[in-house]
Amino acid sequence: AFQFDIPVLGAPMDSVVSPQTAIMLGQLGGLGVLDLEGLWTRYDDPEPLLAEIASLDEATATCRMQELYSEPIKPELIRERLQQIRDAGVTVAGALTPQRTQQLYETVVAAGVDLFVIRGTTVSAEHVSSVDEPLNLKKFIYDLDVPVIVGGAATYTAALHLMRTGAAGVLVGFGGGAASTTRGVLGIHAPMATAVADVAGARRDYLDESGGRYVHVIADGGVGTSGDIVKALAMGADAVMLGVALSRATDA
Repeated sequence: AFQFDIPVLGAPMDSVVSPQTAIMLGQLGGLGVLDLEGLWTRYDDPEPLLAEIASLDEATATCRMQELYSEPIKPELIRERLQQIRDAGVTVAGALTPQRTQQLYETVVAAGVDLFVIRGTTVSAEHVSSVDEPLNLKKFIYDLDVPVIVGGAATYTAALHLMRTGAAGVLVGFGGGAASTTRGVLGIHAPMATAVADVAGARRDYLDESGGRYVHVIADGGVGTSGDIVKALAMGADAVMLGVALSRATDA
């Protein structure tokens, strides 16, 4: 089991977590999750590119980001970034989307990741595509020797299905994050307090169902203030994943 002094995870976003930020969060007692599909695994030195994006207006920045993210992900950079974090002596966590997990997970595991995060807008073990070959979460997690955190989920049923796959933790949230476009594009989002309470309820029932297996609940999105953190923990979350709240830091 991994022990953390503070219940805070840095969200896998280029604007939030770099290898150095992940190290700093780890040294402070939290956990930084590196986006393994971001600029840090596409470019040898993304710092000038991130500074350029920050200097542009929103419309221009969007176009420029589309150009930058067309660069292929380089497995050797995944290994290099994760090794950099490991060399600092902190817990190593990296995130992939469900779409790229099958393609890249062997590289990630071989690089020595401690916690494997599968993070999407919404992730389901119940409703799967009949067009594309879906990621079989239960088989994937069973075959992996590394603990897997998966999400997002925002309902009792969705979370319970994810817990039954063997996930070590479930990310809770749908469209509530300040940087999320889901609410604007789809017009829907799940209120965080309700979502956390529902998923915590699923965790309680799964604890009985599984004979004592505890799954960690992590509030992910819409946690922008200290008050939001307190409410998330009060509703049953074990930890919170912070994005925009940390991106304001000069170290992000």
